[in-house]
Amino acid sequence: MEKKQYDLCFEILRRFSRTHLLDDFILIGSWCVVFYKDYFASHPFIDHAVLRTRDMDFLIATPHKMLAEVDIPLLLKDLGYVKVFKTEKGYMKLAHPDLMLEFLVPEKGRGMDKSYNLPGLGIKATALRFLNFLTDNTIRVKIENFYLTVPHPANFALHKLIIFQRRVKEDKALKDRNAAIEILRALIGKGESDILHQVFKSIPDKWQIKIRRGLDEIMEQDIVAVL
Repeated sequence: MEKKQYDLCFEILRRFSRTHLLDDFILIGSWCVVFYKDYFASHPFIDHAVLRTRDMDFLIATPHKMLAEVDIPLLLKDLGYVKVFKTEKGYMKLAHPDLMLEFLVPEKGRGMDKSYNLPGLGIKATALRFLNFLTDNTIRVKIENFYLTVPHPANFALHKLIIFQRRVKEDKALKDRNAAIEILRALIGKGESDILHQVFKSIPDKWQIKIRRGLDEIMEQDIVAVL
């Protein structure tokens, strides 16, 4: 399963690159850890295979500015992908036995009660809170002959510390929390405590409180001291 997931992930990215979808997509979620390995090349890092999941999430930060019009379900049909609608509100995923795809947009204002329709892409995206934090500070990583945009590891890890406290399923909460802690430790070990501190101070006070609370609960006082 692991090799199948890995190969499928890269084939999807190749196709998104060729059709210029990666110009507007940001990969978020646990699969980011796979692509942080070069960033932490000089410092021992976590075993990314442990953190990988069956869900691969793409964030579209400014869907109204999308230039590419590509029927994504059709683009991936020969790989075995099919549309699956999650609820009567229209939330959808592209389903595959090895790797599920979901498309997200930042939730605006008081929130959205239904999916965000992207007819030019043949999909409906899910709107979620806290996603703007992942677009504020990104890095580009080279894969083969193209580039992929991912959140800066500091933003990724702090975001995980916010959302793990909102998880209903305990196993997913623990996975988010553990990923965050490992990346924060790696950043500190790499000598990027100042960057981590700056990113933390840039976020709203309510988010800072959530992050500190999450770290206090698991007694990660060394990380709290850096923040």
